[in-house]
Amino acid sequence: MKDVIIIGGGPSGMSAALNLLRSGKSVLILEKNNFGGQIANSPRVENLPSIKEVSGADFASQFFDQVTALGAEFELEEVLEVKKENNIFKVKTNYNTYESKAIIIATGVKHKKFNIPNETELEGKGISYCAVCDGAFFKDEDVCLIGDANTALQYTLLLSNYCKHVYLYTLFDKFFADKILVDRVKTKTNVIIKQCKSLKEIIGKDKLEKLVFTDTKTKKDEELVVKGLFIAIGQVPQNDIFKDLVDLNKGFIVVNNKMETKTPGIFAVGDCTDKNMRQVVTAVNDGSIAAFFANYYLESVK
Repeated sequence: MKDVIIIGGGPSGMSAALNLLRSGKSVLILEKNNFGGQIANSPRVENLPSIKEVSGADFASQFFDQVTALGAEFELEEVLEVKKENNIFKVKTNYNTYESKAIIIATGVKHKKFNIPNETELEGKGISYCAVCDGAFFKDEDVCLIGDANTALQYTLLLSNYCKHVYLYTLFDKFFADKILVDRVKTKTNVIIKQCKSLKEIIGKDKLEKLVFTDTKTKKDEELVVKGLFIAIGQVPQNDIFKDLVDLNKGFIVVNNKMETKTPGIFAVGDCTDKNMRQVVTAVNDGSIAAFFANYYLESVK
């Protein structure tokens, strides 16, 4: 029996673990893939307070070492089911069943991908899914951004501030974003809008070299030579197994300002929650808040 089981080993989950362990609570973290979350794949992180620059892998590794030194237990297992019985949570994984007094969900999100050759291989080598995280690395360079909704246009505006040119490619002949964003993008002289284009091929060996698009109307191919490709075609939460225990909004978990869900004893943090800002610093903040109020909850069910 653990005080808290944390489902997900990214920054928000490890932040919650850190603060719970410092309060003397026992913690088990269950992670189905790799510890560190999406940030572990980032070549450089430069927006963490007091840390000038660190690789995502080093940040994740240092965080992991910090919480394990305090006594956190980790298991690489996929959670399949969570049930609450008499104020005790039973967590079934693909290998075991665990019990705890509280749960913190920190499952993050998956970026939607095109799932074409070289996309995964060149992630961090010219391909990124976060302009806020990686855009500054392409200062004075030509980059491409694919997407047509609010996030894509926000990324385009951000990149236009320091990139030489931003080639904005969309699959359809219109945007699905707020008008104010569309209007702002159209005023940027270094943003070149290309519509009705489908990504066909990503070319590069050790780094991104060029892209091949197909015009959906003429069916003709065109090449684009750029240093960076930013993909902003959506994010996919992974919260279906919790749907009977939490409220979902478009798949994201609804929480209050204490990171509480509708089920007492279940908290949710980080990118898997229904929020407007998804960055490492906000994820860490969520984890700290959840740990604080999880402590209150644990005292109430003694």
